Amino acid sequence: MSIIDSIRKQLTPIHPGGYPFVGGFALVSLILFWLWAPLGWLATVATLWCAYFFRDPPRVTPVRDGLVVAPADGRVSQIVNAVPPQELGLGERSLPRISIFMSVFDCHVNRSPVAGRIERIVYRAGKFLSADLDKASEDNERNALLIATPTGQRIVVVQIAGLVARRIVPFTREGETVGAGQRIGMIRFGSRVDVYLPQGTRALAAEGQTAVAGETVLADLKAVEAGRTFRVA
Repeated sequence: MSIIDSIRKQLTPIHPGGYPFVGGFALVSLILFWLWAPLGWLATVATLWCAYFFRDPPRVTPVRDGLVVAPADGRVSQIVNAVPPQELGLGERSLPRISIFMSVFDCHVNRSPVAGRIERIVYRAGKFLSADLDKASEDNERNALLIATPTGQRIVVVQIAGLVARRIVPFTREGETVGAGQRIGMIRFGSRVDVYLPQGTRALAAEGQTAVAGETVLADLKAVEAGRTFRVA
């Protein structure tokens, strides 16, 4: 293996959707270097941050019927029972909801929590409140996906734009079959993802836990064990 191949192996890939932004930042950096070097260096730091933001590292997804993996990197901010988005037509029954808050330092490529068929995708315009607020689930711009598993269970994934995020980019379409951990979209610059589970499902994650998209197990639809307890070490 050559040195170049070794370096390339260590670098985290950038998602193609981020190339225009990284290129734009780099161009501005060159212009600012020409105008005044200190501004050029500041812009270079911003360019490196932009490349870091749009990183898309490979993930190792546990594959087994019933496992629900995290759809996003970030902090598990809330685990509650809540009514899913009305536009999906699932009724007024509350379901277990796990919310993951993504800061501007988290990877923003979202992944499918389960294998299945995307029955519905509904986009709804809205506000841009801080994604860490509970009412962001109802008021903010969002993109909701209803995924039916091979066993007929339904999982809802909701991408929610935040205070800084202004663009939800889907990678999938209605009727498409996805695998667990498959990339389904991206939210630019700070946001949140909610996962609604079938009624009676116990979360295997805890509030405050750091989730890794495509790897962290949030729930097990086949589990019969009692709910887990957690401690901070």
